[in-house]
Amino acid sequence: MIPVSFIKKRMTGKIQKTICIMLCAMLCLSGCRTGRKANASVDDKYRTTYEIFVGSFCDSNGDGTGDLNGIRSKLDYIEALGFNALWLTPVHPSATYHKYDVDDYYAIDPAFGTMEDYEALLKECHDRGIKVYLDLVLNHTSDEHEWFRAASDYLHELPAGWEPDPSYCRYFDYYNFTSQPTDGYTHLEGTGWYYESRFWSEMPDLNLNSDAVKDEIRSIMAFWLGKGVDGFRLDAVTSYFQDDQTANTEFICFLTEAAHSIDTDCYLVGEAWTDRDTITGLYSSGIDSLFNFPFAGRDGLIAKTLNGTYSASYYVKNMVQAEKAYADAAPGCVDAPFYTNHDMDRSAEYYPDDSGPVTKMAYAMSLLMTGNSFVYYGEEIGMNGSGRDENRRAPMYWSNEASDPDICTGPPYTDEVRMKFPSLADQMKDEGSLYNWFKEVIRIRNEYPAIARGVTENALFLSDEKTAAFFRRSDTDDDLLIVMNLSSRTEEKNLKKAGKGFKLKEVLAANGESIKYKGSTLNLPAYSIVIFTVE
Repeated sequence: MIPVSFIKKRMTGKIQKTICIMLCAMLCLSGCRTGRKANASVDDKYRTTYEIFVGSFCDSNGDGTGDLNGIRSKLDYIEALGFNALWLTPVHPSATYHKYDVDDYYAIDPAFGTMEDYEALLKECHDRGIKVYLDLVLNHTSDEHEWFRAASDYLHELPAGWEPDPSYCRYFDYYNFTSQPTDGYTHLEGTGWYYESRFWSEMPDLNLNSDAVKDEIRSIMAFWLGKGVDGFRLDAVTSYFQDDQTANTEFICFLTEAAHSIDTDCYLVGEAWTDRDTITGLYSSGIDSLFNFPFAGRDGLIAKTLNGTYSASYYVKNMVQAEKAYADAAPGCVDAPFYTNHDMDRSAEYYPDDSGPVTKMAYAMSLLMTGNSFVYYGEEIGMNGSGRDENRRAPMYWSNEASDPDICTGPPYTDEVRMKFPSLADQMKDEGSLYNWFKEVIRIRNEYPAIARGVTENALFLSDEKTAAFFRRSDTDDDLLIVMNLSSRTEEKNLKKAGKGFKLKEVLAANGESIKYKGSTLNLPAYSIVIFTVE
């Protein structure tokens, strides 16, 4: 052979699995919520998070690509909206525009800036009380990653008929190779070998059973947590192992234990694009959060409620059921509601005839859920973008001035995306704009701790086909009653049946109409929300 000598550390799989299961149980029993609410500390994991697709957000140097210094230049804007956490899509070096095929886990893509730029962004965010979450892609690497190149070179040099030996090239064990053609595998040209690549031929899947790979992951987490990162968004957690939820859960448990052993305050949120039952099962791993996909997107519970497929009361019922299921599986978990992200059509595309009120209500329904709420950049101004992924990641619409230096050129192959709503510059001047609606909803979310940290209880005496009404119960703060009119006509409600007093605190009317509350009678105009404290 023509190998390179490496030393590989090994750990008994059975012992590791046992430790993982024990840690999962401990994490689930010692979470930040024990059946009711967490402490309403501003530094807890119940936040309001802004997702930024880095290359499309703000260009600081005129090269057409969004970058880290561009994000820094917009921190006043982000903070004024009320966001207190950022999720940045991958910043690691990669040949693709999306960066989900990592070349080097320890570096910053030069198109986005330098490590010093990233550190400066972290410092300024922390000075403002804003957390920063790094997008961590562990299902696969790029085929240009040094690990895969070394494994590939080794297999090309291996004499015909010889069996690979990881003791000569440890990186062979970092990926899943086979000598037989197999579904989900790609032929390694020039050899008799195939490698697993479920997402794309240029994204070879990592062998997540490998102790050496797990050691690498611990080192990667330690490096970024050492830089000051506050947590990780974990990509594609249901794909770590093909069609094996038990293995996926155990691996998420490993990641949770590894991250929390380095920094007990590290926050983890996983992308589990699946149904509620599967998400509930994954929560037994002890992970902090999983994105609440059943409520999101064009076919999610929020959109189907607003388009009339489901009743308003059904939306409330599902909120209650989801909260209970997740809390029962992991009492310390923090839900992660969102409405759209970089893989979904923009929400303005869901309601073609809407001039704004329905789009406003949709995001209010998401932002008024419990947990750490996520908002995708540009949604606050109703940007358009559908079809191919590039269109969903179009440049932030700062203004309608072609010469605006902040505006990026956008991903290659992006179709012309015509915006339905005005630019940010125009919306900031309009009190009734989507931008100002978002700002007000986020203010309310941040001002009333029970919204994010409370427990939802169905207000059955008010909820019906068009009205969503629910209590948000809290041990540490005022209980709230939230009533939403999700229809295009005025709804009249009588609160007398509740048998308690209510104090009107906040009103949100998507059409700008007046909300009337006299005695126990509440008149809600179309697409409006009221929030009471419960006396």
